[in-house]
Amino acid sequence: MKFTPRTSPAKGNGNKEIPKSTPVTVNRAPPPLPPLSTKPKKDVNTIPKYFQSKNHSDENKTSNGNPGKSYAQATKPAANMSDVLKIKEAFPSLNAKKVDQVNNIINGQSKPRPRIKMTTKDPSRKHIIIPMSAENALAFMKNSSMNVANINRQLRNAKTDILVDYIRSDSNGIIIITNKVTQQSDLTIIDQYVKNSSDINALQVEESRLPKSKSYLKIIGILFYPYGNSQDKLTLADIETILQQNHIFDNITLASKPRVIKVSPKSDMAIVWIDIWDVQSGQKAKMLINRCFNVGNYIATIRGANMNPGVPQYKNCWKWGHSTFSCRIQGAKCVKCNGPHKSEHHREFGWCCKGNAKLNPPRLETKKGEPCPHAFKCSNCKGDHQADSNACPFWRHRFNRE
Repeated sequence: MKFTPRTSPAKGNGNKEIPKSTPVTVNRAPPPLPPLSTKPKKDVNTIPKYFQSKNHSDENKTSNGNPGKSYAQATKPAANMSDVLKIKEAFPSLNAKKVDQVNNIINGQSKPRPRIKMTTKDPSRKHIIIPMSAENALAFMKNSSMNVANINRQLRNAKTDILVDYIRSDSNGIIIITNKVTQQSDLTIIDQYVKNSSDINALQVEESRLPKSKSYLKIIGILFYPYGNSQDKLTLADIETILQQNHIFDNITLASKPRVIKVSPKSDMAIVWIDIWDVQSGQKAKMLINRCFNVGNYIATIRGANMNPGVPQYKNCWKWGHSTFSCRIQGAKCVKCNGPHKSEHHREFGWCCKGNAKLNPPRLETKKGEPCPHAFKCSNCKGDHQADSNACPFWRHRFNRE
């Protein structure tokens, strides 16, 4: 780039020579040198930023004096970051949750004790159970839609809000499902209709009842040898007498007989297990837990016990170990021959009642109207009985989950 400076005209006589201006060359300043390359500082915290909680900034604000933390949160000891990093280096495959659990174990922070599940969740109180024989249940279910309409008509005439949704059969009889929890007057109307039905025998029908749940309790602090003699053990009759003499068991109904066991083989104390009828919320069991009463010179205490309703058997595939909602079978299985049909249709669709001339010896067809004369086959143990028979080894070991 060339720059020509301006010159002012010379003053004076015109004889003097005016010096000529010479061009001056000005160069640009060189660009500044780039700074020396410095290595970035290594981050001390190796945990990625997305592992940090979103409320990290909020916690910093509250720790500066602003309220926001509860007393439990403020007094909770914070996890040492160096310990967490050491655990992560020793066990790289563990996720964040597992690392936190290992850190709690090292620091002596144990998990809270799990709550005892002592009450079974039986069917809803909207179910009405009517025990009857299998023949009566089958005859009543043939006209189930008409029976639902007739029962609802009688309930409307009685000006009640209860309506029957549907009826289904059960191993003990029939179950009527309603839209609301029924009262005693509604049960009377339904009982009268079922017993006056022309399809069933009224003498083989029991009184209707609402379903109940079971609560499992145990009584501790009772002597296994209450009479001082090691030969006379605590019996079930003694337990029933003790329960009848205490007023805290006045409104309690036992669901089964009490069970008495020793605390240990060398102990002289006993544990009494009792099952009572209760509601799903466990109201009666909660009233009894931690109550004390006298048994001779000793003080017995009632505690809650874990429920053991046994292994379920689904009534559709007749297999043990799963409930209705976890069964993957699409159709139904026969309880008698394990065929792909309902148990009540065994006589029409059962393979054993159909003739087969190719067998050696050939199998003859069962005459119409006659019951199935063939031996049943259990789908669980392959024995000669139905799948729901109490002679099956699976049924005898239904309380043993192993």
